[in-house]
Amino acid sequence: MKIKLIISCLLTMLTININAKQSPSFAIAIHGGAGTILKSNMTPELEKAYHAKLAEALKAGHAILKKGGTSVEAVQAAIIVMEDSPLFNAGKGAVYTHHKTNELDASIMEGKTLNAGAVSGVSTVKNPIKLAAEVMTNSKHVMLSGAGAEKFAKKQSLEIVPPEYFKTERRWNQLLRVLKKDPDATALSEDKTDKQASVTTNKIWPDDNKFGTVGAVALDQFGNLAAGTSTGGMTNKKYGRIGDSPIIGAGTYADNKACAISATGHGEYFIRAAVAHDICARVLYKNISLDKAADEVIQQKLVKMGGDGGIVGMSPKGEPIFSFNSEGMYRGYIDKNGKVYTGIFKQD
Repeated sequence: MKIKLIISCLLTMLTININAKQSPSFAIAIHGGAGTILKSNMTPELEKAYHAKLAEALKAGHAILKKGGTSVEAVQAAIIVMEDSPLFNAGKGAVYTHHKTNELDASIMEGKTLNAGAVSGVSTVKNPIKLAAEVMTNSKHVMLSGAGAEKFAKKQSLEIVPPEYFKTERRWNQLLRVLKKDPDATALSEDKTDKQASVTTNKIWPDDNKFGTVGAVALDQFGNLAAGTSTGGMTNKKYGRIGDSPIIGAGTYADNKACAISATGHGEYFIRAAVAHDICARVLYKNISLDKAADEVIQQKLVKMGGDGGIVGMSPKGEPIFSFNSEGMYRGYIDKNGKVYTGIFKQD
């Protein structure tokens, strides 16, 4: 009787192991910007539109993972959906600079090799995240900027659009409000220069008090992590200002041994705090959980510095996490069990 019981247990364990091997874990998580995003200021229609677009981005990335695609491919797919939407400050919905232009930044990193690619200050590349990926895989460099990056994009046969493609009435009006208040305003985001004005005068888009960077992190069936980030930067930025989004270690970082991170927030602080890398480093060196490491940086270190924003992260086990010190953050995930979640406000 005991022998039969032992054999039965062994067969059960073998079946579990086989099933585990046949069903590898994969997951994806995204963010669409953090900031002063209050439910009291959000129309039901706009809230519904954001949830729908977040879900669309998640499903685009998850579909690639489900078919056996890589985390790098999945991250791009999710971000492209958000870059193509005027709802977010990336790609089509990018904010304006002080000189009434759109300058886009993006970066991507794979956790297996620590390879990375980034671009900054581009104005004619439809999907900057694609260009960042091309820099990572088809160049000897990590970051390209401006005209040189656009020349490389053409060489890689990426879609080039006229600068007018990025113009939206929403972003144009944002810039005009800031300039009307202070024509000589320095390179600060609307979050800092026009918070009350945008809430009271911009009823259609009451969520403009945010850092609209988009990003994604993913774990694929091969056990590899990846992270990517894309942004239009800050409204009214001057002098070729570059934030944290294209900077590896600040706005984006991925290491299979620790985590994948994409950040959104006041870039100057995220650069100085090396936010994305610091979170991964704490996981490795302090041997603590990803959510604890993220909170130490976002809720403590950044708050003491005066920085606003948040991150989306993914652990090597496919566990998505969020940490933000603002009133809200557009976010979502499809976890390793297939559960779909999207959120906007702190209480979601």
